[in-house]
Amino acid sequence: MLDLGRSFLASVARDPNAVALVDGDLQLTYAEWLPRVAALADGLHRVGLKKGDRLVTALQNTADAATLHWACQFTGVVIVPINWRVTPDELDFVLDDAEGTALVFDASSEDAVKGSLRAAGMPWISVEANCKDAIDIAELYQAQADAMPVAGPDDLSLMFYTSGTTAKPKGVPRRHQAERAAALAHVAQNLMPQGERTLGVMPLYHTMGVRSLLAVMLLGGRFVCLPRFDVKTALRLIEDHAISSLYLVPTLYHDMLAHEDFVTTDISSVRRLGFAGASMTDGLLRRLNVAFKPDLFVNHYGSSEVYTFSINQKASLKQGSAGRAGLNQHLRIVTVGSGDPRAEVSVGQEGEIIATLAGDEAFEGYWRRPESDAKALRDGWYFTGDLGRVDSDGDLFVTGRVDDMIISGGENVSPVEVESCLSLLPSVSECAVVGLPDERWGNVVTAFVRRSGPLTADEIDSHCQNSGLAGYKRPRRIIFVNDLPKSPVGKLLRRVLAAGKYNPETTDASAVEK
Repeated sequence: MLDLGRSFLASVARDPNAVALVDGDLQLTYAEWLPRVAALADGLHRVGLKKGDRLVTALQNTADAATLHWACQFTGVVIVPINWRVTPDELDFVLDDAEGTALVFDASSEDAVKGSLRAAGMPWISVEANCKDAIDIAELYQAQADAMPVAGPDDLSLMFYTSGTTAKPKGVPRRHQAERAAALAHVAQNLMPQGERTLGVMPLYHTMGVRSLLAVMLLGGRFVCLPRFDVKTALRLIEDHAISSLYLVPTLYHDMLAHEDFVTTDISSVRRLGFAGASMTDGLLRRLNVAFKPDLFVNHYGSSEVYTFSINQKASLKQGSAGRAGLNQHLRIVTVGSGDPRAEVSVGQEGEIIATLAGDEAFEGYWRRPESDAKALRDGWYFTGDLGRVDSDGDLFVTGRVDDMIISGGENVSPVEVESCLSLLPSVSECAVVGLPDERWGNVVTAFVRRSGPLTADEIDSHCQNSGLAGYKRPRRIIFVNDLPKSPVGKLLRRVLAAGKYNPETTDASAVEK
């Protein structure tokens, strides 16, 4: 199997004059990009980095960030991309845990770097940041070097860090062969043609962002950088560069549809829509399908550990379904808490989703976390911690997290099911459902609702009754809010609501018990 560096060389040979990378006014063909990748690879060696070293990066999506990713693939340096919103303490943890050798940052993460105790004493490389203690990345581009990859398919390509929602983040090391297999699957499962053009908006510290970068390279396509998501800029780039595929989280799609410029933007070039990272409500699915009329609408269900679990290529036709196992995957639904990959549940019954580790896209275990491996990896299977069920057609429905399940009065309630019901109300812009402590019920089903028009709690309750939602699943408490807490990539932070940590200043005063 090819490694990623040699895959890049093959793409340059196939499509040397195709535009590969766009960042503002900068536009590079594959033939123009390759010398910059080679020079930066040589620059990393001059800084003292060698094959197997971990290079921690805290960068927005720019041409330098994309070039650095490829330079690491050539040198065998393991890139460790983290959120550019990182705090000094979080940075200290990753630098210690990953045993980072050097650090790359830009203006967005400069304060965290300067406040980090662990970063002191190691080489710093800055990207458009005026820092006298750092080497300017522009200096590393000065050399003229041959593009000679030294990494092979079995070498580590990168190490993601999980979001750390309940504990310290975990390192997820991934090899070249797994990364390339995931990119090829992404191409196939999204029916991407040669010359695909995509908006590089999902961050390059996130598996979705990296997969977009790798996939378009394999196709001689164009990666259009968007350092920080802004709807107005995103719409302009879609029109200017005839973007052919969008791959976003649901929140960003929601914001795009809601923007005043959407109706005047030429979006006809967009033929493929994809989403991942969170479930999409039925209401948003319908609005997107009407607005874009895509040839393909893909619900991608996966993780940093195993890129693809399942794919639904007709998300708008079978709403809420995550489809069937991906090309490199085999899935099972097993009894929650059993830890046994043989304890499969019946069709229609809810259980924990597990994925085979024999797939080409799978990781092999967490970075120096034997206790996490023991919990999640069993007999060749990865226990995702996600709840799901398979219907009579064989299609998967992800119903939530094992830890998010609401137990109210002894009954199990899936937040996703209730949210999909609420989303069909025209005046519901966004919603989130959690269980909040209640003396009588243990937990009471609670809906946080962001309105786009006039709407009362009584109207919501009537809608739930008329929709056929079971009585015990109906929200007994409805809280109207101005916004919902989300992660940097737009994922709903349900745990913040459930833990009672949501900032009351962002909510309306109205909270209604039903």
